[in-house]
Amino acid sequence: MRHATTNGDARVWHVSDDLAARYAEGVLPEPEAWSLEKHVEGCGGCAATVSEAVRGTAAGPVLAEIRDAVLASLPAPAPAAPAARRPRRHVPHRFARLLWAAGPAVRGAWLPAVLVVAAGALALAYGTGYPGVRALLLAIAPVVPVAGVALSYGPHADPLHEVAAATPGGGLRLALTRTVAVLAVSLPLLTLTGLLLPASGAPAAAAWLLPGLALALGSLALASFVGCRTAALLTGGGWLLAVLGPVPAASSGGAAGARLAEQLSRCLDGVGAQSAWASAAVLSAVLVTARRPVYDRPLGR
Repeated sequence: MRHATTNGDARVWHVSDDLAARYAEGVLPEPEAWSLEKHVEGCGGCAATVSEAVRGTAAGPVLAEIRDAVLASLPAPAPAAPAARRPRRHVPHRFARLLWAAGPAVRGAWLPAVLVVAAGALALAYGTGYPGVRALLLAIAPVVPVAGVALSYGPHADPLHEVAAATPGGGLRLALTRTVAVLAVSLPLLTLTGLLLPASGAPAAAAWLLPGLALALGSLALASFVGCRTAALLTGGGWLLAVLGPVPAASSGGAAGARLAEQLSRCLDGVGAQSAWASAAVLSAVLVTARRPVYDRPLGR
């Protein structure tokens, strides 16, 4: 329980040993955990109490090793400048937190890969005159956010995944934050690229948006059963098999493009197809919510 002290008319609460112990063990309800974290930002005594409780858990030695490794990697501090000449520097904490929350995919090689896909599609369409570029882009585009989600969450993507998943801001909240970051990059970029490409009988450039969202959420939901990488292989591979499988490998470029556009029209065009993808996205979101506790532990490979 919290205990309070009286300061004039204001009552200021502090963290009790029991509250700190429950927070360190990860059993404190999320609203109370957020309240505790906000309080210790300005209360050194309570921060020391919570730190001592965390050091007493199984994660304490791991966190101590990580802290020592980070401190050892830092360069030696430079001599202090005179007070009158020392510039004031503001560390962009919010930007750093946002960049970390965005996930390894957006920070790493995934974003350049998306840019290469977009630039390659434009170069293929206007450099070689290949007529089926939009159909090819629409076939690949729904897999892009699936790959981003697979590279953004899980022990293979984040060395501190176990620690982050145990915090109040980790687990499902972190997974959804990184999924939104991946979608916020890939959806507008690839849709704009599709608008710049010749139609050539392919569906509209935005026809892949609901399938992309449904596949990303489906991968996230399936990851709670089989892990991130396996889930991405199943959803992304299933989509590619559905749209590319019926296209004969021996077809010429123009015939293959037309066959692919025809197959994509079956999967993407029309109220029925889009409604099915919307339903799949909703069902995946419901499954993710129902499986919420699973995301508080590593999701495997």
